[in-house]
Amino acid sequence: MEKVIGIGGVFFKSRQPEKLAEWYRQHLGVEIDPSFGGAIFGPTGDTVWSPFPQTSNYFGSAKPFMINYRVADLAAMLQQLRDAGVAVDEKTEESESGKFGWATDIDGNRFELWQPPPKS
Repeated sequence: MEKVIGIGGVFFKSRQPEKLAEWYRQHLGVEIDPSFGGAIFGPTGDTVWSPFPQTSNYFGSAKPFMINYRVADLAAMLQQLRDAGVAVDEKTEESESGKFGWATDIDGNRFELWQPPPKS
């Protein structure tokens, strides 16, 4: 059985994403990466924290947040979810950052699945 092996990221909507990121930098010491306006955590630098504009359509829902779960085999996980009757987005993406897919839980929360690229 495929399973989640970690949290790849936490994404949330904000009316003022830049100001909110700055607030977290100032008050919690979150080191903001100016290239994308969020932060990267973890010993291997593979957990992303990022505020998105309130108007962002990236989440694919009206929900104010989306969690990215790390998986070892995206295709197998997506098939497992389809076989269980879970709503799985037909669209997937592949880039130098890895492979991405999306599905929705029983509360209507869309989540992202991420298979990191092979370590070189």
